[in-house]
Amino acid sequence: MLTTEAVTGSSLKKAIENRDGRTLSSFYADDALMRIIDRNNPPSRPREVQGREAITAFWDDICGRAMTHEVDTSISDGNLMAFTENCAYPDGTKVFCMATLELKDGKIARQTVVQAWDE
Repeated sequence: MLTTEAVTGSSLKKAIENRDGRTLSSFYADDALMRIIDRNNPPSRPREVQGREAITAFWDDICGRAMTHEVDTSISDGNLMAFTENCAYPDGTKVFCMATLELKDGKIARQTVVQAWDE
């Protein structure tokens, strides 16, 4: 059963740090769009994950990996949120992520992620 917890900085932090993909997925609107910009997906061709079903698969993959997640900073202003996140794989590889979120009716409608990792 999906949670109905409101999307807040603290609820997002808790779900990310606990690798709780089910709760993370519940924060998104049915037609949400997640855009990911990184080395493999440049700004002119970002990866787009459309709809809660696809976003659920995305979070299932991320949360299923053996890695740690730590949300450092989160801010919110009305229907806008942003956070930074540090991740680490067991081999020491680190990932840094910055994300902005647009909320509509209490759900994430649009998210843009910019990430970089050790190579």
